Amino acid sequence: MVALKQLVRFGWEQALSCLFPVVIFASLAITKIFPLPFLPRYDWLLIISLLMQWWMVRSGLETRDELKVITLFHLIGLTLEVFKTHMGSWSYPEEGYFKILGVPLYSGFMYASVASYLCQAWRRLKVELIKWPPFLIVVPLASAIYLNFFTHHYWIDVRPWLFGLVIIIFWKSWVTFKVDGTRYRMPITLSFVLIGFFIWIAENIATFFGAWKYLNQIDAWSFVHLGKVSSWVLLVIVSFLIVATLKQVKGENSKNVSKIHQGVIQVDKKY
Repeated sequence: MVALKQLVRFGWEQALSCLFPVVIFASLAITKIFPLPFLPRYDWLLIISLLMQWWMVRSGLETRDELKVITLFHLIGLTLEVFKTHMGSWSYPEEGYFKILGVPLYSGFMYASVASYLCQAWRRLKVELIKWPPFLIVVPLASAIYLNFFTHHYWIDVRPWLFGLVIIIFWKSWVTFKVDGTRYRMPITLSFVLIGFFIWIAENIATFFGAWKYLNQIDAWSFVHLGKVSSWVLLVIVSFLIVATLKQVKGENSKNVSKIHQGVIQVDKKY
């Protein structure tokens, strides 16, 4: 029973961390079932996402530093969307005023919602990293994974090698998190796979409500191919690496500031 209660608490904290994605999915469903007047659906989704982002910062659910991270993910995701739609991987067939090269601006918020989840879960579950690789390894790995989303259209897909590198680099790395005062841990590669799998489930929900359409969904909706899980796992790795690196940099800065304050206090006491 104790284990079951802890699992329920963990699930509840995860659900709270998914507030931004839940609002996006709810908006997709509502605007699909009950079309809103005056503006195309994609534009309403953009307005709802902007209002949600404003409210989360205003209410204190997200900090200004986290907003910067989420904005970065919005730009990263939007760039990827523009390229992928240009290559015919998927499309946004509905009308919209706020589009860039056929991609509605709200689409970047779907990537930003992943960053929002990571930031929220990091704080709520008091996440800590064990044996995290050096900055000089993490940054090139994240860059290589992201670039492969573009280059595999013109060159070989190096996804298997990237997964191999991830396993080697993070072989000894663990992520720890706290649930109701008890700290747990899991291999960090397992967390990548689990998050990627649940995003794949979310992707099926999103495409069902017409967030975008793959080629096999033009005439009628069908499940997103299971192979897409690997793409989401790689994207989660990029997201996690960026968030973790920024969290560590901020943590180091906070420690340095704390040391400076302690030094000043000691000097004051001495003189």
